[in-house]
Amino acid sequence: MTWRLKIEHRTRVDYEGEVLASYNEVRMTPLNDGTQSTLDARVQVSPVATGSRYWDYFGAYVTAFDVHVPHSTLAVTATSVVETAGALPSGGAVGWDTLRDARVRDAHVEYLTATPHTAVDSALVETVRELVGDAAPADAASTCAEWLRGEVAYVSGSTGVHTVAMEAWKAKAGVCQDLAHLTVGLLRGLGIPARYVSGYLHPDPDAGVGETVTGQSHAWVEWWDGAWTPHDPTNGKPVGVAHVLVARGRDYWDVPPHKGVYAGPGGTELSVEVDVTRVA
Repeated sequence: MTWRLKIEHRTRVDYEGEVLASYNEVRMTPLNDGTQSTLDARVQVSPVATGSRYWDYFGAYVTAFDVHVPHSTLAVTATSVVETAGALPSGGAVGWDTLRDARVRDAHVEYLTATPHTAVDSALVETVRELVGDAAPADAASTCAEWLRGEVAYVSGSTGVHTVAMEAWKAKAGVCQDLAHLTVGLLRGLGIPARYVSGYLHPDPDAGVGETVTGQSHAWVEWWDGAWTPHDPTNGKPVGVAHVLVARGRDYWDVPPHKGVYAGPGGTELSVEVDVTRVA
């Protein structure tokens, strides 16, 4: 089964006062890979800006642009049409002996190394290690993600983009970003390569064709057990046709939808809206 989704992602930045110039980059263009095809994608900016596009180190498609006229508001609208087919079969899991091989660890070193936002303490890793026991890596990863989902409640607005994994763990609450950071951190602690994934999620599997719903930017994970296996720890299920992949990285800070700097007074207010329409 395939879906065709239209996504409109609107970001508005209101500055505290007039800024002289701003320098920005956005990661809002869905990728083409074995699970989805991007049929159309465009990024519109107001005020009019000069820009360029490039692929970043982790394979995301980046739109970079500079605004060189005074402005108090920056508006970015990214529109895309994507055909999704769900995740591909894993293709066969490997054992711990493979994951412990020096060549494998070297190839995946970036996804085995903790970052400030994914770091978890040794006591938490040991708790999960005892939980998974002698399970194979693929089963251990699934068990870890499901256990975390039961331990950390999804509470909208409970955390922010600067929240680190252990802060969410201690609060026992977070959003998709936090569950992804915690899952990635624990899998790396177990010795399973894991990466953070950003994208979009259609929230209503029963929505009719042509019906526009309020969607959301979303985060999930991929772990390597012989092949990259995507999993949505927030919803406790594999990634499917309702997920649209945009970028992968070590953590959120490799893949933010928008980041930038500007010359002007401090203070900004950010608003984001995502509409998703199933068109086929």
